[in-house]
Amino acid sequence: MARVYDFSATSLAGEDIPLQRYQGQVLLIVNTASACGFTPQYKGLQALQQALSPRGFSVLGFPCNQFGRQEPGDAAQIERFCTGNYAVSFPMFAKIDVNGGNAHPLYQYLKNARSGLLGASIKWNFTKFLVDRSGEVVARHAPTTKPEALTREIEALL
Repeated sequence: MARVYDFSATSLAGEDIPLQRYQGQVLLIVNTASACGFTPQYKGLQALQQALSPRGFSVLGFPCNQFGRQEPGDAAQIERFCTGNYAVSFPMFAKIDVNGGNAHPLYQYLKNARSGLLGASIKWNFTKFLVDRSGEVVARHAPTTKPEALTREIEALL
């Protein structure tokens, strides 16, 4: 059976990154957008990254423009927005689709591993998948779940 580490993704800088690079870490994988009502969650995601990364945790951000066209920028614009407005230091990847026929293989896997309340499809930006150190998807959280609300759940996996 596949695990998160079996996939790769392109960074904002255009580099192919095997997710095996994060093997042994607890991950929070999030589809993001720069012009969404949930965009201020970048602050909470960055706070988790700063507080927990020394213990083997990382947020992985995947910009997506499928919901209300709320991520229209190119990679350079996304990077400037994230670093300039939220001092994001966690890995951000190139813009992807999370639903439909062109959905990134990682997101096909994540959705199959943990369906949401209304089925497998991602319903909006800032859906969060929690992955344990062995690469198994252990939880899926709705966009309305604030990153700081996940602290205890993440710490239990560290």
